[in-house]
Amino acid sequence: MATPLEDVGKQVGTMLAVHFLSVLSPSHVRSFSLVLKVWRGAFLLADYILSKQDLFKGCTVLELGGGIGFVSIIMAKAAKTIYCTDVGEDLLSMCERNVALNKHITEPTGSEIRVKKLDWQQDDFCTDPEDCFSWSEKEITELHDLTTVILAADVFYDDDLTDAFFKTLSRITSNLRNSCTVYFSMEKRFNFTLRQMDVVCEAYSHFRSTLDELLKTSDGEMRYSVQPVELSFPQRIVYERVPQLELWKLRTQKISGGSHPQTPRD
Repeated sequence: MATPLEDVGKQVGTMLAVHFLSVLSPSHVRSFSLVLKVWRGAFLLADYILSKQDLFKGCTVLELGGGIGFVSIIMAKAAKTIYCTDVGEDLLSMCERNVALNKHITEPTGSEIRVKKLDWQQDDFCTDPEDCFSWSEKEITELHDLTTVILAADVFYDDDLTDAFFKTLSRITSNLRNSCTVYFSMEKRFNFTLRQMDVVCEAYSHFRSTLDELLKTSDGEMRYSVQPVELSFPQRIVYERVPQLELWKLRTQKISGGSHPQTPRD
């Protein structure tokens, strides 16, 4: 049975009062105050962002499945506007709290993190004015007009959610004015299954097959290309960079009518 999307954030680990992470930058150690556990895939993506900050200077960024906001907070060291999205009022409130606790990161750069509801199992943005994490029409327009980077960390562990993720990604990227670079980080998790009587990574296999289907998409409007990212960039966050960690880069481009400003080209 698929995990309900609103429960995803609640399953990332045991509730902690405050979880302190020491992040080593080139010149000093900075402390980040966070509530709840962060998966290693998020640490890997954050390391990449820290090592490639020039790529993201002034960008508008969308994070899908942002959870408690760790990756978005790191991205605020470079990007101008970050939409950190997920579902579940408790999780989004916690994310908003973490953003507030880490204003020492956003204020010096003038960046802004907007915590928003984005349900992959729905076909559109939540615009309910009674929902404090809903989108205004102006925000939706700005997202479509300005976004050039999309992030997702450790979101591929349930096949139904993976399908919903790629459906949402396809819908959003097809509505973007500009070309876009999407970064996926993940940790392959192996389990013994009675069905195959072997130790396998079924969630990862489904991710790869769904990604392959996206790459085959040819509707005359969008073009997708993907490549793995070498994990040779420096490790500035304290975690175990296990061999099962991967980082992927997906480029999206409109075949006609799209423009290409500020799209990372490393």
